[in-house]
Amino acid sequence: MTFYLLSRSLSDIRKEVATADSMVDLDHFVAQLDVSAELKDWISKHRRVDLAGTDFTKEVSPDDVVKVPEFLTAYTSQNGAALHAVIPEPKYKKGEEQKNPEKYREDREQYRQALRRYIQANVDSIEGIDAELRDVNPYPRWAKVQGEQQRHLEKRVMQLAQTHYLVAMAVSNLSGSAAFDNVPAGQYWITNLDIPALAGDLRLHWDVAISVPPAKTARVELSNLNAVETSEQNAQ
Repeated sequence: MTFYLLSRSLSDIRKEVATADSMVDLDHFVAQLDVSAELKDWISKHRRVDLAGTDFTKEVSPDDVVKVPEFLTAYTSQNGAALHAVIPEPKYKKGEEQKNPEKYREDREQYRQALRRYIQANVDSIEGIDAELRDVNPYPRWAKVQGEQQRHLEKRVMQLAQTHYLVAMAVSNLSGSAAFDNVPAGQYWITNLDIPALAGDLRLHWDVAISVPPAKTARVELSNLNAVETSEQNAQ
């Protein structure tokens, strides 16, 4: 394997790149979404982008269902037959908002109050609304943005590590030993960058600090005990 001796730790190089490069944060991402303002506020408040799964539905309150248009549409679609049997049909229509705004607001509020009371009494009825939110769920897009950002970050990290911060390179022999020759005294980090060492089902990466004293040889043993990633899942 090829090992690299760096003048800065790989983790610090990664932080440097993340700080220097313009990364899309969650708030900026949410602001660009083509969804209602209420849903944007809900995502930002809960710091949750994935509108799917039981963890999501547990965070949705009866007030959220009534307030967020996408949740309301999903809920009424999911529970349509049951709702028609227990709560009044909405009397308001969008076209009436301009003709008689006061009556429109009154009818809409009456319907919302009736719906809220029903949901509060039947909280389990919120389960399953995520199936109706597939088309508006921004998570696939967010995952794509994060993946692209991560690939860009890692590419830049590898470039800096192999150029600006590279002190020496060494290739291990068949017994697993390697040496960096003629290295001045100082503080360094040994890494195998993005190429893992394979040990069974482990994928090992190192970012190990080592101090080289003046006129002396410094030694370090790399193992799973000082590796920064120790599983195939983490390596991915």
